[in-house]
Amino acid sequence: MNFDYNEEQQLLADSVRRFMQKDYEFEARRKIVASAEGYSESVWGTFAEMGLTGIPFSPDHGGFGGGAIDLLSVMEAFGEGLVVEPFLATLMGAQCVARAGSDAQKKAILPSVVEGKLKMAFAFSEKGARYDLAHVKTTAQKSGGGWTLQGEKVVVLGAPAAGKIVVSAKTPAGLGLFLVDAKVAKLKPYRTLDEMRAADVLLQNAPGELLGAEGKALPVIEAVVDFATALVCAEAVGAMKFSCDTTLEYLKTRKQFGVPIGTFQALQHRIVDMYVAYEQAKSMAFLACSQADSSTDAKERARAISAAKIKIADNARLISQEAIQLHGGMGMSEELKVSHSFRRLTMIAQQFGDADHHLERFARSG
Repeated sequence: MNFDYNEEQQLLADSVRRFMQKDYEFEARRKIVASAEGYSESVWGTFAEMGLTGIPFSPDHGGFGGGAIDLLSVMEAFGEGLVVEPFLATLMGAQCVARAGSDAQKKAILPSVVEGKLKMAFAFSEKGARYDLAHVKTTAQKSGGGWTLQGEKVVVLGAPAAGKIVVSAKTPAGLGLFLVDAKVAKLKPYRTLDEMRAADVLLQNAPGELLGAEGKALPVIEAVVDFATALVCAEAVGAMKFSCDTTLEYLKTRKQFGVPIGTFQALQHRIVDMYVAYEQAKSMAFLACSQADSSTDAKERARAISAAKIKIADNARLISQEAIQLHGGMGMSEELKVSHSFRRLTMIAQQFGDADHHLERFARSG
C-alpha cells in the first residue's frame, strides 16, 4: 500500500501546516480555548476559505467530492496543532444529511456547510449506551406535518457552536435521523478534558425534520461514525508525530551529568519504540480511511476500522505516556504543549469506542 500523499494531498497538507505554524501556534490556541466560545470564528472562516469544509461533499453542493483519504492529511495537521474548532462535529452532522437527506434538504444545508456559514453536530450518544449506536431512548412522534422529539443526548461534541443538530431517535418503525434547530434544544455546555466544547442536549417537544426513510437510520449512523472514527485515527497520527518529535528534541537538549540525556541508551530504546508505534499507527490510519471510502460491505468496513482503532488506542497510550515520562515533571505542566497532546490522545483512545469495544466489534464482524 502506498502511504505517500499524491501531489494535491501534499499541497493541501503543506498549506494547512503553514497556517497552523503561523496563525495557530500554541499560545494562540490557548487564548482560543480560554475564550467564551471555545473556538475562533476567524479560524473557522479560514478553514472554509481553504476549502476544508467542502472536501467530503459533492460538487453539486459546492464541495470537492473527496473522502476520508482526502481529509487524512488535514486531520493529521489538526492533530499536530490540537485544533479545537468543531470541524469533525460539523462534518458528521453534514454527512448525515449527505447520506440520508432528500435533495431539498441537501440543497438547504450542505452549501452553507461548505461555505463555512453553518456549523453542525451529531447527537447519537445517550447515557448507558456504552458505544452501542442502537441504544436510543430518545423518541420521535408525528405531530401535524412534522415530528416532535423527546429525550436527552450526552457529550454532543460541537453542540454549543452548532446551528443545526442531527439527532437519532426511535420512531414507531425503528431508528430515524432528525434535523433539529439548535435554538429549540436546551443545552448544558461544558469543556471536555481535551479542551473541546461539548454539551448535553435536552429535547422537550422539540420540532424535528426527518432525514431519509423512517426506521432506516442505523446503517447511516454506523457509516457516519465509522467515517469519523477513521478521521480521528488520522488526527491521532498527527498528535503522535508531534509527541515523538518534541520528545526527541527534548532528549537532545536536556542535559544530565554534563551530556544530553538522549545519549543514554535506555532512553534511545524508548524513543525508538515511540517512533515504531507512530509508524504503525500511520499505516492503520491509512487503512481505516481507505476502507471508509471504498468498502461496500458494512462488515468489512467495520472490521478494518475497528482493527485500526484498536492499534491507534494502544499506540496513543504508549506514545503519550512515554512523552510525558521522558519530559519528566515538565511534561505535566500546562505551559508545555506535550501535556495537551497527552490529553487529546487519551480522549481519542476512547472516542467512538475504546480498544475493548472495538476488539469485540472486530470479532463480531469476522
